[in-house]
Amino acid sequence: MTRFRLTPLVGLLFGVAIAGAAHADVLLIERVEAARSMDLPQRGESMATVERRYGEPSLRHAAVGGDHPQRPPITRWDYPNFSVYFERDRVVNAVLRRSAAEEAGPKPVR
Repeated sequence: MTRFRLTPLVGLLFGVAIAGAAHADVLLIERVEAARSMDLPQRGESMATVERRYGEPSLRHAAVGGDHPQRPPITRWDYPNFSVYFERDRVVNAVLRRSAAEEAGPKPVR
């Protein structure tokens, strides 16, 4: 008799877990779609072009690397909504910053 009472409860818990996971997936998809529609710097653009289009960055991080030909200097500029990574003076990537303070993400490098 206990088996029959637990089955609906297990089904309900499973349904709630699936609904929660589906909700998180939708949020992730919405965030990816927002990133695609944003006007971000494109790979290969120069630092001068990025600064002309987007203005002065909020923060310019010092270059890291550059001590060996196979480790070129990498620089990061932070804007309010995104960060731009440069190899020497060319964009290699632009990424959205966290959307909220409670959003989990990588820990800062120290």
